[in-house]
Amino acid sequence: MILIFGASAFVSWRLRSKFNEYAQVGLSNGMSGAEIAKMMLNQNGIYDVRVVSVEGMLTDHYNPEEKTVNLSADVYYGRSVAAAAVASHECGHAVQHQVAYAPLKLRSAMVPALSFSSRYMQWILLGGILLLQTTPIPLAIGVGLFALTTLFSFITLPVEFDASRRALAWIQTNNVVNEREYGFAKDALWWAAMTYVVAALGSLATLLYYASLLMGGRRSD
Repeated sequence: MILIFGASAFVSWRLRSKFNEYAQVGLSNGMSGAEIAKMMLNQNGIYDVRVVSVEGMLTDHYNPEEKTVNLSADVYYGRSVAAAAVASHECGHAVQHQVAYAPLKLRSAMVPALSFSSRYMQWILLGGILLLQTTPIPLAIGVGLFALTTLFSFITLPVEFDASRRALAWIQTNNVVNEREYGFAKDALWWAAMTYVVAALGSLATLLYYASLLMGGRRSD
């Protein structure tokens, strides 16, 4: 868990470093992130998704319920390789939504259960640890809820990798970037994907820790 925590900190730092680096590389075609996003949506026959600007850094995301591609100001107004990579990636999620990409549908279906799990899981786990010598049931429930969270993290991986694949293919095919800029965009999206990989591994490590407590408590009984 310590190694994964260190890896997570490194990947987060590296992602921000790469984003800042590629945000300084101007896009040869001069398009902004918002313009690229709208172009990608339109070329994929998506006309009911709005592209909006949101506050914060690296807060970019696609909201399937509101049908919005939410881009941070640096991406929305930026005319850089970083802006192109992030904007097209988020539109990749909109394309997934349109074509009913199976992992995205599964992840979306899990959201209500995950919301419940996230709200009560930590308290159930804490109570389970305190009551472990009396009964293993609360901790077992907590481990089950955490397993749902871990499963969600792993289902997220193909969703994110596929969105990047769609983004990179589109910006290359449509000459949004030149060969040099394509390499930079691919590098930026790779580091972004690594944050999800580390998060999934971290969730798995934590799940195994709680599971070991549960099994240890049962053996002591």
